[in-house]
Amino acid sequence: MYRFLLTPRWIALHVVVLLVIPAFVLLGRWQFGRFEERSANSDRVTANLAAPPVPVESLAGPVAEEDDRYRAVTASGSYDAAQGLLVRRRPQEGRPGFYVLTPLVMADGRAVLVNRGWVKAGATADTPPEVPPPPTGQVNVTGRLRLSESEESSGIRDRQGLPAGQVLLINLDTIGKRLPYELLGGYVDLTGQQPDTDPAPEPVPAPDVGAGGGLNLAYGVQWWLFIGVAIGGWILLIRREAADQRAEGAQAGADEETAAPAG
Repeated sequence: MYRFLLTPRWIALHVVVLLVIPAFVLLGRWQFGRFEERSANSDRVTANLAAPPVPVESLAGPVAEEDDRYRAVTASGSYDAAQGLLVRRRPQEGRPGFYVLTPLVMADGRAVLVNRGWVKAGATADTPPEVPPPPTGQVNVTGRLRLSESEESSGIRDRQGLPAGQVLLINLDTIGKRLPYELLGGYVDLTGQQPDTDPAPEPVPAPDVGAGGGLNLAYGVQWWLFIGVAIGGWILLIRREAADQRAEGAQAGADEETAAPAG
């Protein structure tokens, strides 16, 4: 009855099913891994945003650690407006614009790069944006610690030939080579400062923590459900073929009895 399972057509179907099942297992495990990774990242960022601020130099020495991303930090010093930079291609709320970077020189002679916020682009690509100046004298800032950017981490391709005072990446190693003092290994997205200024660049929004990988969990479950669908469909096709074989056999037997001469 089941000899049809050894025909070339069915052997090909068996091979496809046996290849599909482990592929779906691996895809499901990959999605579950992404769920765990993103959930851990979401929990870490949420905790860092809620943590009380600490001095930036306690976290960002020569480098800043991945686990300290978005940690609330404080710093005191004076802005070096002459060394300020604009970061191109930084849209905010769907509007093209720039981030405003200004070094804050601290009492020990080192500096931390502060992203003072966002300004809209000029009327044309060649028109410089209007940038409010930073406050003068001693300044106390609070903000979120950020890591140095690279092409890989940001997805932004760096290039040469930009207008003076503009960059595409907040790469602290590259920027630090232009400055007459040492930069800390992380920069700060400004959330508050004393004294404040008006006008001032628009604040950079807090990161969207998101669903913590919830979609990855759903996709992982979906891939593993596909395993059941593949096995169930395979069994259903075998049973249907066997039923057809039995029906054909019964019909052939009935035809033979009908055709047999009367004894």
